Amino acid sequence: MYVADSRANADPSAGSTTGITGTTDDPGAAGTTGTTDDPSARGTTGTTARVSAVVAPTVFALGAVSLITDVSSEMVTAVLPLYLVTGLGLSPLGFGLLDGIYNGFSALVRLAGGHLADRGGGRHKWIAGIGYGISAVCKPLLLLAHTLTPIGLILAADRTGKGLRTAPRDALISLSSTPENRGRAFGVHRAMDTAGALLGPLVAFLILRATVDGYDAVFTVSFCVAVVGVLVLVLFVPGGKGSGERGPGGRGSGSGARERTAVEPPPPRPTLRAAFALLARRDLRRIAICALLLGLATVSDSFIYLLLQRRLGVPDRWFALLPLGTAAAFLLLAVPLGRLADRVGRWRVFLGGHGVLLTAYALLLTSWHGTALPYAVLLLHGAFYAATDGVLMAAASDSVPEQLRSSGLALVQTGQSAARFACSLGFGAAWTLWGDRTALMASAVALAVCAVFALTLRPGRSVLEPVS
Repeated sequence: MYVADSRANADPSAGSTTGITGTTDDPGAAGTTGTTDDPSARGTTGTTARVSAVVAPTVFALGAVSLITDVSSEMVTAVLPLYLVTGLGLSPLGFGLLDGIYNGFSALVRLAGGHLADRGGGRHKWIAGIGYGISAVCKPLLLLAHTLTPIGLILAADRTGKGLRTAPRDALISLSSTPENRGRAFGVHRAMDTAGALLGPLVAFLILRATVDGYDAVFTVSFCVAVVGVLVLVLFVPGGKGSGERGPGGRGSGSGARERTAVEPPPPRPTLRAAFALLARRDLRRIAICALLLGLATVSDSFIYLLLQRRLGVPDRWFALLPLGTAAAFLLLAVPLGRLADRVGRWRVFLGGHGVLLTAYALLLTSWHGTALPYAVLLLHGAFYAATDGVLMAAASDSVPEQLRSSGLALVQTGQSAARFACSLGFGAAWTLWGDRTALMASAVALAVCAVFALTLRPGRSVLEPVS
């Protein structure tokens, strides 16, 4: 149904066509989806195919917000491991606790953010804006914290903001796209987001080299950049539930939407009960379970960079540049792998990404100390994110109705974030007790086992196969 609506609304030649599946007597409506008296219209791949291949303006606007915000957040993320372990003298277990909070605390509020956005009807933009604002305010507070407890509270508040904004933002991307180009839309957004992740560590590196009290300067500049991101969201991202867009030129609130309301029963009211009831859907339930299991064996970025530093003896002043390798690979591969997922199936690409991550673990476990090691590991690390981050949300979107899109995506994100929180705690404890190599070996074995299980517990054809 959604494919038919999207194509009809995006095709100006359709005239008075309603955009629903049905019959039209207008031969000029060729290229729309549904039954038409013109046999030549069936299977047409002309204007409609070209339109569906283009990404909606809302996706680019949200990508700009994420780019700016990621410059801010990645400035902090790039220096935080070194600041905590070297500057404040935290043990790997203490850092694992804070890293788990930083990456997993948002799991507690993602469902709330998704539910508030769905229940408000047109609040996706504003719930996301509140989340961006909370994260921005937390940046200067790091200047005042020098012990484990206050730093943990600040990071928890920062991740609360991320939890509030992520599901509404991804719902806006999904609702602004058609099923045919959803993987590409998420790929474009993630590529823009990763451009910020690429610039953030570079800015942090330059600030550390140019200032005496480098960490304080990084936190201050990070706050200023975050404020700019919030302003761009308010001024340039359309409000409402997807803004009625379905690709460029989409008019989701036009005549087609009005006639669908008359033909179909009204959608159920978004409630928390309805959101959890989505897990009764076979495809979404299996996606959520697989994302959770694989998240339990996904070592956080910060530990990967610390492992590389210890293996290669990277000087502290160069540590902030390590995330650039991951970000560069992510940036280059996000759109191609998103398009590949649209063509060959999103679940195949998602599982393939975890195979790439397992290869990165294997390289870190070998005795190889060549100069190419960091490049290979960071390339594989970035490819893992390009094949999983946006692709997972595109796959989940296929199994969630519009009126609960934000809540459904939040369900998957919550399970994954909670699992990664547990992984950070477990990995930090294992590193402290048995050493980094043993901890990584255990994670590699767990990832291999979970990946094999995910191959058997796979979603149905709607996720495994490309949208036709």
